[in-house]
Amino acid sequence: MYIKFWRLRNYPLYPMDWPVVGMLPSLVANLHNFHDELTVVLATNGCNFKARGPVASGMRFFVTAEPANVRHIFTSNHANYPKGEDFAEIFDIFSGTIFTIDGEAGRQHRAMFQNILSNPRLLALMASCCRDKVVNGLLPFLTRMGSTRTTFDMQDLITRLVFDLTATPIFGVDPGCLSISMPSIHVATAMDTFMEVGLFRHTMPACFWKVMRRLNIGPERKLAMAETVMHAFIREMTEKSKARCADLLDDVLAMDIISANPSVGRDDVLLRNVLIVHMIAGRDTVGTTLPWVFYNLARNPRVVSCIRKELAPIASLKATALASNSISSVVVFDPKETEHLVYLQAALLESLRLYPPGPIERKVVLADDVLPSGHQLCSGETILISIYAMGRMESLWGKDCHVYRPERWLSEDGAKLRYVPSNKFMAFNTGPRMCLGKDIAIAQMKTIVAAVVWNFDMEVLEGQSIEPKLSCILQLKNGLMMMVKQRE
Repeated sequence: MYIKFWRLRNYPLYPMDWPVVGMLPSLVANLHNFHDELTVVLATNGCNFKARGPVASGMRFFVTAEPANVRHIFTSNHANYPKGEDFAEIFDIFSGTIFTIDGEAGRQHRAMFQNILSNPRLLALMASCCRDKVVNGLLPFLTRMGSTRTTFDMQDLITRLVFDLTATPIFGVDPGCLSISMPSIHVATAMDTFMEVGLFRHTMPACFWKVMRRLNIGPERKLAMAETVMHAFIREMTEKSKARCADLLDDVLAMDIISANPSVGRDDVLLRNVLIVHMIAGRDTVGTTLPWVFYNLARNPRVVSCIRKELAPIASLKATALASNSISSVVVFDPKETEHLVYLQAALLESLRLYPPGPIERKVVLADDVLPSGHQLCSGETILISIYAMGRMESLWGKDCHVYRPERWLSEDGAKLRYVPSNKFMAFNTGPRMCLGKDIAIAQMKTIVAAVVWNFDMEVLEGQSIEPKLSCILQLKNGLMMMVKQRE
């Protein structure tokens, strides 16, 4: 009788709100398709709705995809909406780092890393590392796959590439995940586990997963094993870094962190956590985004043609130099050469709109407040901002919001990028917590995508299931099987 009454009253606007257990069963039932289900619910409820968990769980949620609310939460009144203690507990592996701390301590950490990441020497090192990996790792691998028409997992390939790209500037040591032998990457798997168990903790009452952690069972046991693997990797890489020459130690991010904040260097646990956060931040943005980019490009040859047209003037100059020196015809583009290519960047932004690497942001309400949408929030409520849903709202992006169309990012003459406020496009966050590595990430993705698109035709294998993994980041659940063919 209750179910019948609920359906007559609410369907199809809200998930099932059961007595005692709240919306938890509805959440669990739709977890396999969580982001798309959430998008539908938000679209049919004006971009906002409230939800609750089981009685006595303390789980009270306000879910939004409205830019005006986002601006208020992240910018206008951001001090009232920290990540909160629950978030810090969920991601205790990152304890004491910029990822979990708020307030003045968070601002100090952010200022420190902003200064480090603007260091021209470090930026040059990152750019050099990216080019080296593309030339000596990525392109040779794709050439081998193309010559034999062998299928491969693009997500695994990108994971290896970006893992090396991230670790090398941090430690000054190349892990060699993209070497010819293609070694097992248990550390990358451990990093994935952090995000998968993070989502589990988000969706369960805290008492549930804390009991599992104490008993060392289920996902919590898997997380403990992943922590052991990650800590061993950090220890090994740090020792290798210390074993290098003293003058070379000045050229790695780990040393910059210690010199910028000596207290971090004196605390082994905090330094380890900071290095883990940098590994996660560097790897997950680019490593999660690029497989979706190549998926979209392979399914949209018109977009590939437009990118090649933009690259052609640069490539023709390089081709002349290559021919005169009898060098291989494979073309690699430097970051300075791709910096001003607007269509290439539009293609990346469009993929980020549809498949943001971090699909959800979480905040907590400190003091009672009223949002621009008119919704009243009470102290202690949790706010979930669906970045995935925001990218698919017809009210924000038009009737073709589900279509991959880079032109939406360009001016009418196609000569420059349109301005899109960050509270509408949150792939790199917004407000005081805007991603510090945004420009670095875009430069790396441009370098990688330009090299692949210019030198190879791509094809997605038919019949595979393309869906997101259950994780705090939007990875592909089953990988991305592709084939390539080298262009003449």
